[in-house]
Amino acid sequence: MQRGALSKEDAEELIKQAEEDAVIAREQAAAALPPPMTDDTVRVTYIPEVVKAQLRDSIKQEVMTQARNENWAAPRTMPDWTLRIRFSGDIRMRGEGDYFPDGSDNTGAFPNFNAINTGSPFDVTGIVFSPQYNVDQDRQRFRLRARLTAEADLGDGFTAGLRIGTGENNNPVSQNQSVGLANQGQGGNFSKYAVWLDRAFLKYQTGGPSGGDFVVNIGRFDNPFFKTSEMIWDEDLGFDGFAVQAKHQIVKGFTPFVTAGAFPVFNTDFNFSSNRPDKFASTDKWLYGGQLGFDWKITKDLTAKFGAAYYYFEGVEGRLSDPFTPLTSSDAGNTDNTRPAFAQKGNTYMALRNIVPNASNNFGTTNQFQYFGLATPFREVALTAKLDYNHYEPFQVSLSGEFVRNTAFDRNAINAKAVNNRGPDLPTGGPGAFDGGDTGWIVNLKVGHPALEKRWDWNVNVGYRYVESDAVVDGFTESDFGHGGTNMEGYNIGGSLALSPRVWLGLRWLSADQIAGPAMKSDIFIFDLNGKF
Repeated sequence: MQRGALSKEDAEELIKQAEEDAVIAREQAAAALPPPMTDDTVRVTYIPEVVKAQLRDSIKQEVMTQARNENWAAPRTMPDWTLRIRFSGDIRMRGEGDYFPDGSDNTGAFPNFNAINTGSPFDVTGIVFSPQYNVDQDRQRFRLRARLTAEADLGDGFTAGLRIGTGENNNPVSQNQSVGLANQGQGGNFSKYAVWLDRAFLKYQTGGPSGGDFVVNIGRFDNPFFKTSEMIWDEDLGFDGFAVQAKHQIVKGFTPFVTAGAFPVFNTDFNFSSNRPDKFASTDKWLYGGQLGFDWKITKDLTAKFGAAYYYFEGVEGRLSDPFTPLTSSDAGNTDNTRPAFAQKGNTYMALRNIVPNASNNFGTTNQFQYFGLATPFREVALTAKLDYNHYEPFQVSLSGEFVRNTAFDRNAINAKAVNNRGPDLPTGGPGAFDGGDTGWIVNLKVGHPALEKRWDWNVNVGYRYVESDAVVDGFTESDFGHGGTNMEGYNIGGSLALSPRVWLGLRWLSADQIAGPAMKSDIFIFDLNGKF
């Protein structure tokens, strides 16, 4: 009998056996060494029940005291549900330098469409500039990111998960909190920072011991698609909706996989428009995605992974409204909800409101309250590949790349309505021709330890990318390179060094130039101190 497995019944049996052994021992001792008899001595040939009870209680108390001290009678002192929950988390401290080399156009050529679309509509006939991006003043920032994850084993292949994390706002592609950032509603003067719900999902997983051949996720979860960079999807981006993943090894070393899902991007306010008794039709937006690929162990030292994906965005493009005349900035157009709820920069935009000129707006010269939507639909075809060479273990050489093309892109249609990403103005004073594009690609080389598992493990990497204006939705791509978004080309170099199995340093240099439209250059230096638990 093992102490760690002793049950209540086993303990009672042990006590009973001890009582019986004690009685036998006493009887044997009495028979072997009879006490001297005197005239007034009374010999007792049995043990009364009251003595047995006292003996039983004494032995039981001794056994249970030992059991409590050694924790072997009740090894599960915590509630059962606590044994099924696993906590993990990470903290990152970042020093960031943002630099703008000479040559960027600071004459008002970079409107911040996200600031316009998330506030009151902008009067394009006004005498002030629209909100603008910084393209000429260097900045230094100290930033932090903290995340806490809890996963619960629900049994029979089911798992529930939650993650909370920091963030300056509900930006979907960054959990960085700039320390002391007071003008965003939190921070400054040692104020507290907000924490957001970042993941909340139920997962079902079944299959072999290699990680599951069939997985279903529902809720808000990690990106289910195979990727090797952040050109299409930022690493912090969470997917809302439903996804299915399946894989199966058909021959040794060759495992095909498939992933598919449906993800709501935007759901119309139930009361839109709030200041009208008759409401506008719903303008919901969805992402439907599918990916086919395979893992292939080509030789002992060489492995490959490949994926081909199609991402179909429904309803994310802007649409021109029905003709109307807004009398105030709070009057809504019936296509206002086609503007992005979040954007970075780079995509091409169009004006959404078809404003009728009349006497109330001085026949189109005043009160032109405008929102802006994406000028093209997005139907993205993406190819992703990775090669790993392990001949020099524990060091690895990895070459990876991605290619994407927006098949819904129509240059002529966009040229007729684009308000940005144009070439120089024409001699006649009219806007220049549309200069954006539909293609993006990136290649990266990484050398060193594939995972930082012990002190002094290291790796270095170098990469180059070229991402045209409308290759991908700029609101979901990387938030660091070029300060986020598309319409940028350039390189990145970096490296990581482990200080312990759970603490490591990271350095990156990102250099980007704008491709279409006015000139803009951006260099970013990032120093990270990471810890995980």
